[in-house]
Amino acid sequence: MARKPPRIELHTAPHAVAAQNVVVIMRNVVYALLPLLGYAVWLFGLSAFMLILVVLLSTLGTERFFNWMGKQGSTLDDWSAVITALLLALTLPPGFPLWMGVIAGITSIALGKALFGGLGFNLLNPALVGRAFVQAAFPVAITTWTPPFIVTRFTEFIPSTFTLPLMQPIDISQWLATSGIDAFTGATPLALQKFQSIATPVESLFMGSTAGSVGETSAILILLCGSYLAVRKMMNWRIPLYIFFGVVATSALLQLIDDTNPDPLFMLLSGGVMLGAVFMATDMVGSPITPRGIMIYGVLIGFLTVIIRIYGGLSEGVMYAILLGNAATPLIEMVTQPRIFGARKAPAKGGTDD
Repeated sequence: MARKPPRIELHTAPHAVAAQNVVVIMRNVVYALLPLLGYAVWLFGLSAFMLILVVLLSTLGTERFFNWMGKQGSTLDDWSAVITALLLALTLPPGFPLWMGVIAGITSIALGKALFGGLGFNLLNPALVGRAFVQAAFPVAITTWTPPFIVTRFTEFIPSTFTLPLMQPIDISQWLATSGIDAFTGATPLALQKFQSIATPVESLFMGSTAGSVGETSAILILLCGSYLAVRKMMNWRIPLYIFFGVVATSALLQLIDDTNPDPLFMLLSGGVMLGAVFMATDMVGSPITPRGIMIYGVLIGFLTVIIRIYGGLSEGVMYAILLGNAATPLIEMVTQPRIFGARKAPAKGGTDD
């Protein structure tokens, strides 16, 4: 029996073959978020765990519903909806009512992803779309905070967790008093600084032992988790770096103008800067890919974050800064396209090609 000659396949360049694909990258982002989720549950207990679970189920359910409506196969196995759910849950207060968490999960997929045509077509970060919706719809609940390390956090829920629609939760200060906490301001470090001029120790901002959203408190843990993705080349580390530069430069300038403004280190470590810069602004769909575009995008987000924090009515500005950066991405990419190799610059009006 004659042997068949070996088959030679011819392909055009590029010839590099990467082991990474969308599914692999998305799955590794989930791996990077797991320590943040675990630390959030350690800080805030059962309420944080239940909130994460409910947001995850509502987000996955909404994704599957739109798959069914569009008569297409399930897209749950690409992990994008899981990432949206986890990031969304990490931006919510630990005592956020669960029914509001369901609404946040539904709107993140419906308005932030399905409305644009699904994965790869969304202009804005879906998790932040859901967060912005509940920020506008439930302003009181979204700014009601509880302290970490409550003694009873693993034996009972924060009372507002199971608050039903149209019902008023019990006074959080009364519940805290029964849990052994006599005094709590109910404010995040940003709110304390903005409205009461009270500074928070830097070590507390590093470790996350402050009131705040479920997963935004520990700056050092977020940086470590982001470093895992950067080392594996699954995240463009330049975007967070430019955001940090924008935050530091803008806050330093404003402090020179008025020394009552917070210092750059506080601005960098407090609130959602770390989580937003590392895990949200780096979304491959909503961020530029040109080198100059990445720089403009990152510095713009950092600048807007500080401006909103200092001059806006809200104590936090990361969410809106990233959404504005996402919206500006098409324009940024249009004006920062590099010249094609060998292409000639267009002559000026009235000039010649000579």
